[in-house]
Amino acid sequence: MAEECNHDCSSCGTTCGDDTRRTSSYEEPNELSKIRHTIAVVSGKGGVGKSLVTGLLAVSMSRKGRHVGIMDADITGPSIPKMFGVTGEVIGNQAGAYPVKSSGGIDVVSMNLFLEDTSDPVVWRGPVISGVVKQFWQDVIWNDVDYLFIDMPPGTGDVPLTVMQSIKLDGIIIVTSPQELVAMIVEKAVKMASVMKVPILGVVENMSYFECPDCGKQHKIFGESHLEEIARDYRLDILGRIPIQPGLAAKCDAGQIETVEADYLKTAVDNLLALENNNN
Repeated sequence: MAEECNHDCSSCGTTCGDDTRRTSSYEEPNELSKIRHTIAVVSGKGGVGKSLVTGLLAVSMSRKGRHVGIMDADITGPSIPKMFGVTGEVIGNQAGAYPVKSSGGIDVVSMNLFLEDTSDPVVWRGPVISGVVKQFWQDVIWNDVDYLFIDMPPGTGDVPLTVMQSIKLDGIIIVTSPQELVAMIVEKAVKMASVMKVPILGVVENMSYFECPDCGKQHKIFGESHLEEIARDYRLDILGRIPIQPGLAAKCDAGQIETVEADYLKTAVDNLLALENNNN
């Protein structure tokens, strides 16, 4: 007969759903790297704005005086360099590679910075892509970075699994949009984080509404938001809502996200700054 669980995982020789121990070891970053906090931005589906949220968080934290880095883990669909107007090649030496800096001093590493032509497709299978993401962590020298944001590809496949298994994360931020079907997608991301024992810092809703520039009325282009009920059902903190704003999109397309003046993610920023107090 099976013994009754005493919830002391360290003395138990079996594995169960209540086991709080990680089953995999983290990979160390480059020996010259110094990274204080690592945050992954995720979603269970594409097209909800993970890169936008990553970019806005990076800019906001940089304005708070923190040294910020972005690891663009969306290998086959990288958009961070375009958003920040970052060009050129990643250079390095025997010790490792160095990120390319944006005009505002944000360190960026992305697959597009390794391509001769940024329009060239990356036609690789999952294991190769996951290997590149590991190299971004182990072979890149993230020098004295306060916050490293990882812009994840959509879904719960190879790359999110590799990142959650290999990199010690302070937590993930889930990005959603107002459509009703997104609740199911959020649930997938929440369950994956639970299985991988990664903290969830909260949820951000993108494309929440469109505000008419003439009358100021808000229009719910994608229907009524389900953010409150999603947050309640999964016990998530609401970290911000981002409206549909043509001017914001235009600045991202022009590589000028660092000039965006917006306070949509104030709660997210406050929560990230709180991590520093938790570590003191």
